[in-house]
Amino acid sequence: MDICIIGTGYVGLTAGACFANAGHRVVCVDNNLEKISSLNKGIIPIFEPNLDELVRINLKKGRLFFSDDIKLAVQKSKVCFIAVGTPAKDDLCCDLKNVFDVAEKIGNSINEYKVIVNKSTAPVGTVEKIREIIKEKTDIEFDVISNPEFLKQGEAVDDFINPNRVIIGADSKRAVKIMQELYRAVLKPEVKMIIEDIRSAELTKYVANSFLATKISFMNEVANLCEKVGANINDVRYGMALDDRIGDKFLFSGVGFGGSCFPKDLKTLINMGNKFGCEMKIATSAENVNKNQKKIFVDKILKRFENNIEERTFALWGLSFKPNTNDIREAPSIEIIDVLLKKGAKIKVYDPKAMNNMKLIFKDNILYSENKYEILKEADALILLTEWNDFKNPDFSKIKSLLKYPVIFDGRNLYNKKDLISLGFDYIAFGV
Repeated sequence: MDICIIGTGYVGLTAGACFANAGHRVVCVDNNLEKISSLNKGIIPIFEPNLDELVRINLKKGRLFFSDDIKLAVQKSKVCFIAVGTPAKDDLCCDLKNVFDVAEKIGNSINEYKVIVNKSTAPVGTVEKIREIIKEKTDIEFDVISNPEFLKQGEAVDDFINPNRVIIGADSKRAVKIMQELYRAVLKPEVKMIIEDIRSAELTKYVANSFLATKISFMNEVANLCEKVGANINDVRYGMALDDRIGDKFLFSGVGFGGSCFPKDLKTLINMGNKFGCEMKIATSAENVNKNQKKIFVDKILKRFENNIEERTFALWGLSFKPNTNDIREAPSIEIIDVLLKKGAKIKVYDPKAMNNMKLIFKDNILYSENKYEILKEADALILLTEWNDFKNPDFSKIKSLLKYPVIFDGRNLYNKKDLISLGFDYIAFGV
């Protein structure tokens, strides 16, 4: 099937490469000419495991193309995906300008029946607005549906190929049939394709992400309680996780969640509730807990150094909001570095993939190194903020020999407190 995907971010690029790998002919469209040129050479602008290989393979096989010509891409395609960014706005809702701009361009380009698929995360009612915009531009028949994405950065390719469900929000049997045909080449037979009404599909994405974010915030509150009562959050989590009604996912405490999805989706769900007169109290609390978690972590650092960190040097391991991505959007590291700098500290950092992105924010105000041990020399403490595999089993003897003081602030509860205390470390984490 001929399809086009408008937008070449994490979602659009992953979807395009995976659909092409399943045998479809895919044109990915972007208005950034430099980006298009790089993509056509097989050079991708993001780090996502296995994605670069899929792009190169399908470029070579002639099933994947990159272009800035949205009109030609739409006219040659049976299905057109909208996969542009919907960044957060100051009013706590996402900015839909990119989505509506694309809808207008599709309306100006359409030449025969198309299925227009909104894959951009957008509030309830967005599909209806897209339909209105296109209708103003053409009399040609088309359908607009919602197909929310549930891709985890760092695991996006596997999530697309092996999803636990695919949700289609549609009011057209014709569009549903085409989408079933499109996904049939990608999905294993046991994967459920759930057909919902459009508004339910739009809301499902927000509710799913907000619920996962709430689990994280709840566990962070419990971890803080553990410190007060003398319990261990790891034992508490293990006891909870064995209950199959709860499960073991998203129960890890730490410095809080970040990224382009959870913070924005929580804000948008809260905003939707306010818009329709339905206060989202639990979502609001989850957001507030997450914001406060970073402050709690900084307070731990300040307390250890008697509220004076001026001229102290801290070595940071991990800048991205999660491992296996170079994405630093809403990453806890940004706020923590900013606070420490304002209090007079010096910062040295290492991250396997995200340092170039962080340089755009802090420039030469912090020191960057390509060696995780190099930044430990004469540092007053190690601060861990992202649980990359590279950090899970370090040489603690080497760490201790390089640091000025044997102090580790673990923002992800990655290490075992008893083990580190036995090695002579002062180990500060959450709920242990």
